Order: sequence, then C-alpha cells, then structure tokens
Amino acid sequence: MSLRVRFLLFATLIHVVLIALTAQLRTTNPVLFVGSEVLLLCSIVLTVQLYQGFVRPFQLIAAGTAAMQAQDFSMKFVPVGQREMDQLIGVYNQMIDALRRERVSQHEKSMLLERLIQASPAGILLLDFEGRIEIINAAAARFIGQPAAELHGRMPAELPGAWGPALAALSESQPQALRLSGLATYRATAAHFLDRGFTRRFVVLEELTQVLIKQEKQAYEQLIRMMAHEINNSIGAINSILHSFQHYAPQLAPADRPDFTEALDVSIARNTQLANFIGSFARLVRLPPPTPQPTDVCALLRATARLLQPQSQERRIQWHLDLPDEPLLISLDAQQLEQALLNVAKNAVEAIGHDGNIWVSATLHPPALCIENDGPTLTPEVQQRLFTPFFSTKRDGQGIGLTLVRDVLLAHGFQFRLDTNIAGHTEFSIEFGDTL
Repeated sequence: MSLRVRFLLFATLIHVVLIALTAQLRTTNPVLFVGSEVLLLCSIVLTVQLYQGFVRPFQLIAAGTAAMQAQDFSMKFVPVGQREMDQLIGVYNQMIDALRRERVSQHEKSMLLERLIQASPAGILLLDFEGRIEIINAAAARFIGQPAAELHGRMPAELPGAWGPALAALSESQPQALRLSGLATYRATAAHFLDRGFTRRFVVLEELTQVLIKQEKQAYEQLIRMMAHEINNSIGAINSILHSFQHYAPQLAPADRPDFTEALDVSIARNTQLANFIGSFARLVRLPPPTPQPTDVCALLRATARLLQPQSQERRIQWHLDLPDEPLLISLDAQQLEQALLNVAKNAVEAIGHDGNIWVSATLHPPALCIENDGPTLTPEVQQRLFTPFFSTKRDGQGIGLTLVRDVLLAHGFQFRLDTNIAGHTEFSIEFGDTL
C-alpha cells in the first residue's frame, strides 16, 4: 500500500469520526454544533492542502525518475514555493544539467574518436567482447583488400590471405611485422581497453612499405655505387694492360701465339661481361623520374608479346591475348612501363620453362591489366621475398628484374600484385587508377 493511499485512509477515518461526533451535537448543543461544523470545514481544507503538499513532491519525484530511466535529461522543474520542495527541485535540476552536459560531452568525444579512427592512416580493428571485428576503419579495409561490410563480425583469424594466421598469433607483448607478396609490409600491434568493466581488444596496423623501400633503396644504392666505381676503375686498367699485351704476340713462338691470344681475348671478354653485369645494377639505382605521356597500354602489351614470340615458340609456350579494341590510354612513361612489362613477361616465360600458356588481358573499366601463366605456383617462402633486391629463384638470376618493376610502378603510383589466383596460376596485375 502506497503512502498516498494510507494518508487518504487516515484522513477519511478521522473526518468520519468528526462528522459522527458533530452530528450528535446537532440536537443537544446547537452552538457547539455550529462551532464543530466550522472546525470540520477548516480540517477538510487543511487536509486537502496537506495532501497536495505531500502528493506534489511524490509526483515530481516520479516524473523525474521516469525521465532519468528514459535517459531524457531535458526535463526540469520550476520551484513551487515550498522551502524543502524547492531545495529538492534545485538539486534535481543541477543533477539533470550535469548529466546532460556529461552526455553531450561523451557524445562529442565518441563522435571525435569515431572520426579520428576513420580518418587515421593506420588501420584500426576494434573487437567486441567475443573477439569479433566490430569496427574497422577505411585504412584497415584497404590493407586487407576487402570491403569493411564483409569483415564485420569475423574473427581476426578468419581474415583472408596471410592476415588470418598473422593476427591469430598476435600477442600484446610485442608488435609483429607482416610482409605480403614481398612488397607490402605492415606492423601489427595489439592492445586492450576497458569497456563497462570488461576487457576488449583492438589491433593497429601500420604500413611500413614506403619507409622500408626507401631505406632499402638507399642502402643498396650506396653499395652498388661503391662497387661499380671500384670495379669499373679496376676493369678499365686491367683491360688497358691486356690490350697492350697483344703487341707482344708477334714476339712469341708461332706455336704459343694462339694460346696467348685466346687467353687475352677470354680475359678481356670476361672483364667486359663483369662491367656489363655491374652496370645493370648501376642503371637500376639511376632510374630517372617518369615522364608521363598519353600511352596505349594495349599497344605495349602487343609489342611485348611479339618481342617474346620467337623465344616462346622454341619453348612451345602459347600466348593468349584478350585486349579491348579501344585503346587503353594512360598517362605514363612508355619506355619505363614497357621495360617493366618485358621483365614480367620474360619471368613468366622462364617460370614455365616449356609447354605452357600465358594469358594477357586488359580492361577499360576499371583500367587494369593482367599477365597470367600456368607455370609452377609461388611457394609461401618465395611469396614473402618477391620484389626483394637481389633475390631470384633462377640459378643465374641477378634479382633485379622485379625490383626494377617495383620501382617503376611505385614511381608512377600504380597499384600492383603478384600472387597465385584461384585457378592456381601465377598472376601479375596492375591497376592504373584513371584513364585519359
């Protein structure tokens, strides 16, 4: 039974008794009866005022409680003229103002944090209490290579490619470096925070590709320049001496002259080959900035196929061109891209060896090309070291072909990948961005 009901029952009982007593005075003492009537009327008026005074605070408290339960912090009360009630109303209004300011502040901070997460160049994956991806920003979706909507609700271990195993083994004790396709390099860091008293984890992905490539290039540029300088100086002096020895050939016995001449020719030729070998590395580090001009990429692909056709016929390798009839015009350095395409196609021919196929395709929307071969698939070990300077799977390979391809495409700002597709073929693809 509520306090209000009990007060009404008590007031009703008291006034029923007073009415009964007053009724008995009506015949015995008329004067006292009139006085009792006036007293009864004053009691009723005072009781009504007391009821209103008691019930009004209860109503205000109930309305305020309901507003707070509904998280409506806009309701405030005006003073009613009662000192105790006005004190309660003042405290309530101050509390509501503080809650409203706190709520607005938390909302603004939450919006700011969400904007910062989405605008961050670092990839951020925020996990829920079960360890599934709840929030993923645009950078992380771009790194992983899938739309954010397809990644929501998935465990980090379920992410595609090398991401899943790497993030599944990620601990909070130490960041982990992850290298994909021998080109893209990331640093993954895991940490946790408290949300409503429970622990939640998040993962930060930082792209280190450009930084590492720059540091790597600076290191091997310095090394190659030093080697080229010393070797060329030595080869030039040695070849000069060897050429001067040729004047002594007539002074030798006729039987010794052929061996002497052959030894000199072999030494000079080997020195020349060594100079050309180191020169190829020196040209790699002296790659000039591209000079873009409108270029038909399809024409470059056809020219590359024609150039390698004799070698492919000897190896019984079939070329399959699927190119649009319209030109694929891209602003690029034709000479540099042609050299890059030649290196990629030549690697495809050498990877097949004999009896295979090379598929060359291009699309206008989006502007892209693909060179695919059915040679041996890339092993995970090779996949991790692709585009690494001086790394080659060929016995006599110098390991500069894909490095040149990498530097040319990065200088142009093109996106590219080299991996194994769903058909089990090795596929090199380039995305150009915008056409002319």
